Amino acid sequence: MSLRQQAAPAGPAGIGTGRRWTMLATSTGAQAAAAVMVHGPAFLIPTLHRQQGMGLAEAGVVAAAPLIGVMLTLVAWGWVTDRRGERFVLLTGLGSTVVAGVASALTGGLAPLVVTLLLAGAAAASTNAASGRVVVGWFPPERRGLAMGIRQMAQPVGVGVAAISIAVVAEAHGVQAALWVPTVACALAALLVAATVVDPPRPARREGAVAANPYRVDSYLTRIHGVSVLLVVPQFLVWTFALVWLVQDRGWSTAAAGVVVAVAQVAGALGRIAAGHLSDVVGARMRPLRWVALVASAVLALLGLAAALDLAVAVVLMIVATLVTVADNGLAFTAVAERAGPFWSGRALGAQNTAQYLAASAVPPVAGLAIAHLGYAAAFALAALFPLVAAPLVPVRGERPLS
Repeated sequence: MSLRQQAAPAGPAGIGTGRRWTMLATSTGAQAAAAVMVHGPAFLIPTLHRQQGMGLAEAGVVAAAPLIGVMLTLVAWGWVTDRRGERFVLLTGLGSTVVAGVASALTGGLAPLVVTLLLAGAAAASTNAASGRVVVGWFPPERRGLAMGIRQMAQPVGVGVAAISIAVVAEAHGVQAALWVPTVACALAALLVAATVVDPPRPARREGAVAANPYRVDSYLTRIHGVSVLLVVPQFLVWTFALVWLVQDRGWSTAAAGVVVAVAQVAGALGRIAAGHLSDVVGARMRPLRWVALVASAVLALLGLAAALDLAVAVVLMIVATLVTVADNGLAFTAVAERAGPFWSGRALGAQNTAQYLAASAVPPVAGLAIAHLGYAAAFALAALFPLVAAPLVPVRGERPLS
């Protein structure tokens, strides 16, 4: 087996199908807990805006702080994963996230809150590459799309949990009380990882051999990174401002808006599973990725139109937009891991997510300014341009047969 081939799914004695699905469930839970920590601060925006008098752009900085932390450390965590293994990274990262989460819940003031949330995001980034590598390492190619789709549902599920908990707790008991939600979630996830996760096997590294750099072979990985950056913009626009839009623009209560956002995130989670299974059925990741981009552009354009006309169907379209704009992540993530191979996938997945979070961290403050000046409808419509540009850039012809 060459260094660029993916590790075979066959594992050590005693690691059967049931154990692999258990590790998939644990990896999904770890990623979901990290998502609550990273994306949860976005649901503090209504409280920060209404009760503490922050502008949307300033509150957007709080929401962006953990995203910036994630962006700064993803490649480093991927490098550690390539060398020390998935279990070590998950335990170290989740433990550090809990420490930073406690600090954020006990602190006061804008600057300390931003700093502690940035550190929490930096630690939570550990789950991105490591939990994905557990899935890629333990599942065969013909089931990997479905398995990764299940793992990728963690992010929208985490956002859904944050939507129905953090905004309500913050409104009733304050920002600091709400930050205990992601902190406790990450502590529970760390305990589950300690009890269940085993590092997947990988081919033995030949003495003196150096794994080939997949970025020097062709532009396949680079194009996926670029496409993912474009597709993450509408995703984070909807995630960050859907609840605020329902509360401020449509007059909903925070609790009712949180329930709708949570339902939308569950729909998004199921969409990721469906997209992953579809990629297994068609034997390709890139063709479904292009389909998702085209559909996302159309749905966002319709959402902008419906919001401008104040139509009731706009809420339904927001739910559909949430579903569609997250469906691409698992496809791109799986394709990157498969092409990079076992000795480069940690860094490649780190680069993939770094590029996404670089764009995502800019979305809350920039979109906040756009909404303040142009309104929600225009912001939704403008977001439709990003997946439209992404669609022709998807490297469909560069994809290899699944093996």
